[in-house]
Amino acid sequence: MSKKILYVDMDNVLVNLPAGMSKVDPEILKAYGDDPDEIPGIFGLMPPLEQAIESYAQLSEWFNTYILSTAPWKNHSAWSDKVKWVQKYLGKPAYKRLILSHNKHLNLGDYLIDDRDANGAKDFQGEWIHFKSELFPDWPAVMDYMRQRR
Repeated sequence: MSKKILYVDMDNVLVNLPAGMSKVDPEILKAYGDDPDEIPGIFGLMPPLEQAIESYAQLSEWFNTYILSTAPWKNHSAWSDKVKWVQKYLGKPAYKRLILSHNKHLNLGDYLIDDRDANGAKDFQGEWIHFKSELFPDWPAVMDYMRQRR
């Protein structure tokens, strides 16, 4: 029996975006205004979200797991920073399992864990696990749910 396919978003799911933003000079943040994700190198500053690394490792044992993320189109360093982040924090379970796409609904799979309905997440053909929602506020809640679906 083959494993079900699971996609996990990076930003605000695996990666602690606010903690990374706090490391940026306030003047640079101000200069980028509503688009701080366009700051070159910003994604290299992001630490993992609490319990994200352990959860990803466990999910990788239960499911055929991939990282499905979007990178800002105008920030070319974001693409390489995301690859480096996955290599640094997720290691072997994520080897060659990073997909960067602005159209998440085009990926076939059983589950998508994502905190936003943007970039096709709301139209994903499998089940969208809405991370940081009332039902799935954190990793322990997601893991309880996913444990039953493996």
